[in-house]
Amino acid sequence: MAELREIRDFLDRELRIGDIPDYSGAVNGLQLENGGAVRKVMAAVDASLPVVLEAVESGADLLLVHHGLFWQGAQPIVGGHWRKLKAAIEGGLAVYSAHLPLDVHPQWGNNCLLAEAIGFKPDGTFLEWKGLPVGLTGGMEIRRDELAERLERAVGGAVHVCPGGPERVLKVGLCTGGAGSQVAEAAMAGVDAFITGEGPHWSYPLAEEMGINVFYAGHYATETFGVRKLAEVLGAGFGIEAGFIDHPTGL
Repeated sequence: MAELREIRDFLDRELRIGDIPDYSGAVNGLQLENGGAVRKVMAAVDASLPVVLEAVESGADLLLVHHGLFWQGAQPIVGGHWRKLKAAIEGGLAVYSAHLPLDVHPQWGNNCLLAEAIGFKPDGTFLEWKGLPVGLTGGMEIRRDELAERLERAVGGAVHVCPGGPERVLKVGLCTGGAGSQVAEAAMAGVDAFITGEGPHWSYPLAEEMGINVFYAGHYATETFGVRKLAEVLGAGFGIEAGFIDHPTGL
């Protein structure tokens, strides 16, 4: 058994929760506490109603997520939102959320772990948001189709490719999640291939016009890496049971 406050303090410190800017709805850190004890932690991408119900059913005391309880902002506590909070509170389930702090973490982050999974060794950063570089860049000489194959193996599913750039890739930019709207910034950074999760429709024709390959590997699929790893870290470091709830959106 571990103390929730000790886990919270560890995560706050290691993820630099207080130092890294984020979207207002992220509300990084401990979002919901329990009675104070943690015997089992489960990780998931989203703190959705089905995920919370499964976490409670599994006997978890802590749910670690990338997109937290307040992602849609302030809202009435009615309907599904009420059922979700009610289930968590009655089930003694604490919820901890880490969005950008987990994306950019140099060891446990979505970006670095996806890069590792495809054999990409970044040597720089790009795509600044409020002074925070949220993407990784680096040299990687590889054929476009081979890069797509590596990505599909890494995320366990199909990757949609915009073949707007050269067939032989020399420089890669990577930013997991929904960074497709930043395709122009990626092109101006000089990358031949931009790997992300998803993007708006217009990002595809813009990529063609700017001469850059874009790999849309799935918002959900590219953001399973960090929470999975962090649950493993907590399990090993605090001597508690750890697991992952896979609830894909297909997006």
